[in-house]
Amino acid sequence: MAKQGGTILQLLAWFTGVVVSLVVGFGMINSVLVIPGWLGGGTAAGDMIVIFVGWVVLITTLISAVMALLKK
Repeated sequence: MAKQGGTILQLLAWFTGVVVSLVVGFGMINSVLVIPGWLGGGTAAGDMIVIFVGWVVLITTLISAVMALLKK
């Protein structure tokens, strides 16, 4: 019985991580989440970096979620 509870909690933790990663990725793509000015934010180059990283987060999250589902 303890094994089933652990499995459900692991699934919930995995699902939560996927959702948070997707939210962060979309937030970066839509310029809701930005990097601070002292790291280059607020400039055209800094904004493009944030958007690029947002796409990387989004794509890698989707790929890893699909791979995990196909593995099960």
